[in-house]
Amino acid sequence: MEERRGKRRPDSRQAGRTQRPVRQQDPRRRNQELRRRQELETRRRIRKRRQRRKRILILLLLLLVAAIAAGIILWKRYGPSKEEADRNEYFGITDTNQVGLTIDNQIPDVKSMKEGSEIYLDFDSVHDYVNQRFYWDSNENRLLYTLPDRTLSIPAGASEFESGDGTQTRDYEIVKVENDTAYLALDFVKEYTDMSLDVYENPDRAVIITNKEENHATVNKNTEVRILGGIKSPILTDISKSDDVVVIEEAGDWMKVRTKDGYIGYVKSNTLGKSKSQTRESEYKEPEYTNIQKDYKINLVWHQVTSQAANENVASVIAGTSGLTTISPTWFSIQDTNGTITSLANKDYVDTAHQAGLEVWGLIDNFTNQVDTLAVLSNTQSRANIISQLMTEAKNSGLDGINVDFEQITEEMSDHYIQFIRELSVECRKNQLVLSVDNYVPGFTSHYNREEQGIVADYVIIMGYDEHYAGSEEAGSVASIDFVKEGITETLAEVPKEKVINGLPFFTRLWIESSEGLTSQAIGMEEAETAVANAGATASWDDKTQQNYAEWTADGNTYKIWLEDEQSLEAKLKVMQEYDLAGAAEWKLGFEKSDVWALISQYLNG
Repeated sequence: MEERRGKRRPDSRQAGRTQRPVRQQDPRRRNQELRRRQELETRRRIRKRRQRRKRILILLLLLLVAAIAAGIILWKRYGPSKEEADRNEYFGITDTNQVGLTIDNQIPDVKSMKEGSEIYLDFDSVHDYVNQRFYWDSNENRLLYTLPDRTLSIPAGASEFESGDGTQTRDYEIVKVENDTAYLALDFVKEYTDMSLDVYENPDRAVIITNKEENHATVNKNTEVRILGGIKSPILTDISKSDDVVVIEEAGDWMKVRTKDGYIGYVKSNTLGKSKSQTRESEYKEPEYTNIQKDYKINLVWHQVTSQAANENVASVIAGTSGLTTISPTWFSIQDTNGTITSLANKDYVDTAHQAGLEVWGLIDNFTNQVDTLAVLSNTQSRANIISQLMTEAKNSGLDGINVDFEQITEEMSDHYIQFIRELSVECRKNQLVLSVDNYVPGFTSHYNREEQGIVADYVIIMGYDEHYAGSEEAGSVASIDFVKEGITETLAEVPKEKVINGLPFFTRLWIESSEGLTSQAIGMEEAETAVANAGATASWDDKTQQNYAEWTADGNTYKIWLEDEQSLEAKLKVMQEYDLAGAAEWKLGFEKSDVWALISQYLNG
């Protein structure tokens, strides 16, 4: 058994293998196998390449989709908008009978209406934007327009009016009133205004141009006009190459422009050629408001007259003067709201002044506290009443002119006030009376309308004093040199120098600072010098005000005074001479030192 276990029988399969002869492989089969393997490898590689390409293609498609999405987002954010503006909303049109208005370089918020082919604009807008000379009398529902020789008067609803040359008729109502608002026909407004008027449709709108000169540019390629300066702003309208636009202002890469058909918006700066100033063609002839202009410098003094007895002293009060050309007595004052005036006019006074070589310009004021100036001036009949009485008084006394000294005119009164000056100018022109108008130093009184005064009146007088007055919160000069310069330069910005007269003060104020507060009193030149001398004080030159200044204490009070004397007047006269004004006016006769007359004459006539 052990021997049997120790011996192994040969594996017949192994024995057979080792003994079977090795068969040689067929070369053809080997090559086929090789090719087959190569083909499999090739197919495998192709599949891998295809899969790789597919992945790349998918990735590229994803990137393309992402790019397109990003492009859309960027385009929406940074690309030009194609949104079109609501043009009715742009022009403020909310009703079918409304029209849009472009007036010069703005789209104002106005009231408008259309009746047939006629366009109407509310009176306030006509007055504020187009022609301030139109005046609406709301008491009588009547439109007034003052020309050099007459005032047109047209009731609401009328299509005809008296022009002075007969009755004129229009084929439309000139003035319409709806809901307490007066509307003026633009065709009628155009007859009396230097303006162009063009009308367009879709939407209905009118384009009014009153500017005489504007900067124009030619469009060098088709583009859009947008509401604001930016490509995302809605489009107002399209403009084409070679179109003409008015350039209003630059706004970085954008230009604010006005198109011919009345759209105001923005275009890219590079779409426009170089802008050039152009003068608007016009066949309109401005009415000629003829004036009386003296061929000499005016030297006027105001004479405060409070009674007929004061008139009798005219010979004595002018005896001490020299170089005067004109005297203006304070004769007339409004007495009631009907326009009744009080008068101290005196023919003997005028005759005496004429014998002394002086003209007399009677002064009318509104100083009666019991009379409401607004109520007087806003009533056409009251204004006419004042003017009629003045003409009668001027004729009876032989006056050479009228001097208007209306003070404390509020903005509410302003339109009525300047209408009074216009209407008065017509009658003064007819009667060969000089019309002069007194004004505060410009500043808070722009509503006095000095520019219009300078057209219809003969002379515009600056009351170049009261820089500090009775109610001032601090002591100061009545007329420092800077105050005087400002009054002159600001007035000359609105009125030709040939019509500007500057007022000089013959008075000053003695200021008293006490425990009870600040008070002052107006005193003449000699009285002021006497006050300084009696106080034992010494005045010294103040270069800032160009006046001699003195200060002292007495009885626990502090006294301050800025003197008006030869030195201070000479400083003012030098400024007046520099600007070549029409003359000087002095307040008031009797407050002066005798030496000042020669000084004033020297500068006016030198």
